Amino acid sequence: MSPAVNLVADLLLAVLLAATIGSSVVMSRRIARLKADEAAMRRTVAELVLASETAERAIAGLRTTLGECDRTLAERLRTAERYAADLADQVAAGEGLLQRIAQIVESSRRLSGEPKAEETEAPRETVVAPHEAQLSAAALRAQALAERAARRLKERAA
Repeated sequence: MSPAVNLVADLLLAVLLAATIGSSVVMSRRIARLKADEAAMRRTVAELVLASETAERAIAGLRTTLGECDRTLAERLRTAERYAADLADQVAAGEGLLQRIAQIVESSRRLSGEPKAEETEAPRETVVAPHEAQLSAAALRAQALAERAARRLKERAA
């Protein structure tokens, strides 16, 4: 081959080698960036795994706490229901006792011929609940009964 063709071939080869070296440098930089991104991605994935494990442990703890709260609340509700039933029974028994006391007081008044406590007392103007009215009426009757008993004792002593 002639020296001119050799020279052109060598120049062409040099240009191709320069292009190859340039593209290799560019590819090397890209690979370095990808490796840096890969390392950052691995760190991020490791942090996500750690965070998910922590969240799973926290969820398990919350489930345990929720179960304990549910059991405690159910127990307290059962206790409250028992107390409410007992209280209702006691209120009913108290009302029955008040009615019996009122009947005893009324029958003793009828036997002694005294006027009813409602006739001797000044009328009240306050509005009270039915239970309070029954309680206050029973208290007035019991007080009147005690006063009569005291008078009888004084009469017998004299």
